[in-house]
Amino acid sequence: MTSLPTTPSQTVGPFLHIGLIWDDGPYAVPLGTEGACWLRGRVLDGAGAVIDDALVEIWQADPDGHFDHPGSRPVRPGFRGFARSDTRSSEFALHTVVPGDVDDGLQAPHIDMSVFARGLLHRVVTRVYFPEHADRHRTDPVLAAVPPERRGTLIAARGNDGYVFDVHLQGDSETVFFDV
Repeated sequence: MTSLPTTPSQTVGPFLHIGLIWDDGPYAVPLGTEGACWLRGRVLDGAGAVIDDALVEIWQADPDGHFDHPGSRPVRPGFRGFARSDTRSSEFALHTVVPGDVDDGLQAPHIDMSVFARGLLHRVVTRVYFPEHADRHRTDPVLAAVPPERRGTLIAARGNDGYVFDVHLQGDSETVFFDV
């Protein structure tokens, strides 16, 4: 019997949770932070099946619109602005706050999200916008560049303890991804 070499689509996982998850990884802000909430969701394949071996990362501004980044204005105490969750429980769960306006109000409040999953040779990058800022969505330059019929794939829904944002990697409901 001939042995076949590993194909590139098999080299990504399902090992994302090994060494990439740490105890406080899902916390962009500590528990007990005023205004904190959970951002939860599923990562779905083209057939709508849940992917339970993906990894989701977020990077975001604090409630004042400041990033925890060298050379930026200071962020609120305890704010890390980066979090990571796997989907072994069939969903990701990230403890965070709704960010403020970014770039002195040029961009509506949003969270930058990267998704790593089996079959992906590179991460996919998207944004999460919030329903209570619908008036700001019209003037956000990134969201305005997305065809109107696809913008809904970037808007989170309210959930029991925060927000819900499902990521569809393919199919009719495919989430908008950005080439970064």
